[in-house]
Amino acid sequence: MVDNTVELTLSGPDGDDELTLPAPLIDMFSENDESAAEVVGDLAMINAAQQIHAATAHGQGEPSEELEAVESLLMSQFEERFGQTFGEMTGHQH
Repeated sequence: MVDNTVELTLSGPDGDDELTLPAPLIDMFSENDESAAEVVGDLAMINAAQQIHAATAHGQGEPSEELEAVESLLMSQFEERFGQTFGEMTGHQH
């Protein structure tokens, strides 16, 4: 069986991590000859936006000011990266 995977190394200020994903997954989400790193970066940004949105808009009780500030910053970065808001991209607005 052929190992049809892509291995990526994620580097951050406090360490590194390795991630192996199926190559067809990368191909599925790749647009305009994006690199595997760009595709995974997009997926990470989308997931982070989904998670922060769930925590602030669908969590129990009112979100803290700190959580709202993190959401605001992330959503600004999201719009800068994708050229549209999270609500526009997902059709989930409120």
